[in-house]
Amino acid sequence: MATETAPTQAASASGVPRGLAKVVGASLIGTTIEWYDYFLYGSAAALVFNKVFFPTTDPLTGTLLSFLTYAIGFAARPIGALVFGHYGDRLGRKRLLVISLLMMGVATALIGCVPGYDTLGVTAPILLTVLRLIQGFALGGEWGGAVLLVSEHGDASRRGFWASWPQGGAPLGNLLAVGVLSLMTTVQPDAAFVSWGWRIPFLLSALLVGIGLWIRLGVDESPLFKEARRRAETRAAEGEKEQPPLLAVLRHHWRDVLVAIGARMAENICYYVIVTFVLTYCVDHLKIEKQTALNAVLIGSAIQFCLIPVFGALSDRVGRKPVYLVGAIGTGAWAWAFFALLDTRSFPALVLAVTVGLVFHSAMYAPQAAFFSELFQTRMRFSGASIGAQFASVAAGAPAPLIAVALLKSYGTSTPISLYVSLAAVVTVVALLFARETRGSGLDETAGKPAGEAADEAADEAAGEALPTTS
Repeated sequence: MATETAPTQAASASGVPRGLAKVVGASLIGTTIEWYDYFLYGSAAALVFNKVFFPTTDPLTGTLLSFLTYAIGFAARPIGALVFGHYGDRLGRKRLLVISLLMMGVATALIGCVPGYDTLGVTAPILLTVLRLIQGFALGGEWGGAVLLVSEHGDASRRGFWASWPQGGAPLGNLLAVGVLSLMTTVQPDAAFVSWGWRIPFLLSALLVGIGLWIRLGVDESPLFKEARRRAETRAAEGEKEQPPLLAVLRHHWRDVLVAIGARMAENICYYVIVTFVLTYCVDHLKIEKQTALNAVLIGSAIQFCLIPVFGALSDRVGRKPVYLVGAIGTGAWAWAFFALLDTRSFPALVLAVTVGLVFHSAMYAPQAAFFSELFQTRMRFSGASIGAQFASVAAGAPAPLIAVALLKSYGTSTPISLYVSLAAVVTVVALLFARETRGSGLDETAGKPAGEAADEAADEAAGEALPTTS
């Protein structure tokens, strides 16, 4: 029976799989570019889209409509997860990652070309929404493929550390997106930024995608996927029918999918409140300068990027669940201090609020890549991890800024928003209590089978033995 360590040991006498650094670098750069594109939209929705695409409403209502188009992109992410997951488990991780990066880049660059409401009327926000859907579809396939490519190249003892690097693409992408927007607001008067300056960061995506594609095309396919595909071909030659990955996930790993969805609730909701809604809260509600709010998010994102591999390494030592639980519990508690600090209108307090919030988020986000990868088998891992992660985004990340803006508009205070984040943390803690610890699990075809699959296979074998034989 083949094991996970066989290909990695053969790859390198030093204990580090050959080409792992290249794979990690390519995954990090790819996820950074895709998250740059995705977060750029969120930041622009908070700062400028209400004026460009919804200028006939009051500022908060315009922002609410902007965030509605932002949330629609999340609706496409589960569809992307299903499509990319299915073909990623059949054709390979690398090929689908190239497609997702190309789709995201083209959609983002085109957003920078869409005329405003004053030129096209209602057609402008419709075009914006269509391109946002394409972004969401592409990102639905990106995350699972990127983290799996690294997880399946690495070894079990340091998987949390190595797999956390693609996760760093989120804060790094946000850092780039907010940084470019911050630069544009600094060098331009507000009228010029609203008129055309905001488009430049979107158009820059075309250049970034070209660089990302060049790097990603040079990466080899996962050795575990190659082995899984070889086994699948052998089974097919012997006449054994292979279940489609999606059906296999729903049959054997439905509990793990529910755990992944629950684990994502606090992580997703708190993140979009901290890095996206915070801009609306500071600029429209507290009347803080746009640049001040952007700088606070910039500093917090830079610190988070440095912390993610630290928490990933910590999960290799103490386990995925303990690190994740610290982040979830901390997030639920910090939600109350977060807005209290923002309300002081002090820049150091803003930086503290955002940074500590992102520290707790990092404790959840860093081990997530290895944790979700270890829940599923190779032949259905892309589908399982992507479905769990992206279906949660519809219930969590998509409506988070919308719900936060609606609560603020209705109550005029942050208290309901803090309660909303705390309740999400409770959901995540409960999901983790039902999860199994996966640290040290193998990722080969046979390791880590869930109890449900073992029982199903035993029943299938018993039924096969009970069938009468014919001569």
